[in-house]
Amino acid sequence: MSTRDYLTIDDFDLSGKTILCRLDLNSPMTPDQGILDDKRFRSSLTTLRELEDSRLVLMSHQSRPGKQDFTTMEPHAKQLSKLLGKDVKYVDDIFGSRAISEIKKLKEGDILMLENVRFFSEESMKRPAREHAMSVMVRRLYPLMDFYMNDAFAVSHRSHLSIIGFTQVLPSIAGRLMEKEITSLSRGCKGKNRPCVYVLGGAKVDDSLKVTEHVLANKKADRVLLTGVVSNIFLAAKGVDIGKPNMEFIQSQGYVDQIPLAEQLLDRFNDQIGLPFDVALNKDGERVEEFIEMLKKNHHSDLPIHDIGLETIVAFSKEIRNAQTVIMNGPAGVFENEIFSLGTMELIEAATESGFSVIGGGHIAAALYKSGLDSRIDHVSTGGGACLDFLAGEKLPGIEALKESAARYRAK
Repeated sequence: MSTRDYLTIDDFDLSGKTILCRLDLNSPMTPDQGILDDKRFRSSLTTLRELEDSRLVLMSHQSRPGKQDFTTMEPHAKQLSKLLGKDVKYVDDIFGSRAISEIKKLKEGDILMLENVRFFSEESMKRPAREHAMSVMVRRLYPLMDFYMNDAFAVSHRSHLSIIGFTQVLPSIAGRLMEKEITSLSRGCKGKNRPCVYVLGGAKVDDSLKVTEHVLANKKADRVLLTGVVSNIFLAAKGVDIGKPNMEFIQSQGYVDQIPLAEQLLDRFNDQIGLPFDVALNKDGERVEEFIEMLKKNHHSDLPIHDIGLETIVAFSKEIRNAQTVIMNGPAGVFENEIFSLGTMELIEAATESGFSVIGGGHIAAALYKSGLDSRIDHVSTGGGACLDFLAGEKLPGIEALKESAARYRAK
């Protein structure tokens, strides 16, 4: 048995067993239902290949109701078949008679993909695991299964039915991807190898403030370097006139109430928070560098900030290179536009030269893959929101449910 507080593939002989596997295959799609980016598929291949002697029933989602790409899992089954080099059968049913009939037909080595779990409205209800376990989906499927496996870290910050419901009634294990996420992010969170530097950017301001407060208050990080919209909030909190377009953006995102919170964090941890001292402004598509204190003086406060400036890039890159642990979440600027991708790309490159590097999901991961440096980063998280919640010390419902299942199993 493993010493972890959750169970993994190593704890059981799973050959010949029927396993309900929750994956996250949610991907960008073309209008004609082609998979645009299969990184999430690839990240689960290790788990699926290791279970080649089991009977696998795959459960995942694509998008959410109301979105154009809210569609069936048929393209996902085809893509997975291609990557695995074996047939992944798709059934356009989740827990009805067709799904149950197909599950009962499975032989060792077979893989069946169920329909988009979000087609069932109760999937997205926020309920305790006990209540989800009483749902018709769980009651109809669990008697056919030997194990439940969660390999969907990216949605494990949600208390959804397919994430926590089955853990009440089946021995439940973490897949290899989930295990890697927990191990790597925990290593980053412990911050034992010092200096430990967090680099937070992007536009998820409230989450980034929570992470900043948590890692500094609990002495898990030595420094937090801020970029993107997050740094604009802190600059405004310091009394810097960041200009009308930047304040209007903060207002449009509903983040004005975060400014006083940023002010409190600056009061408590001023020396440990690194802010940009120059920025790159977008002047009719041109990159214009300007020092923060000169924004108003040089009449540049009417321009949007789209990246950190060169001096900040040099200073932040030096700190990142010298760190033994680097956790990076969120881009430094509008990296989709090549002119304003410099900050993001340079900081990523610096992270490859640190002792141990973790890059959070979402936009920063997209920038990393664009840079071609992903093989030089120690861990790239598949989760954006889930990664930030984990780093902020929040308990993720999906992981807590696995721990509770393990405790029940071991108590028997």
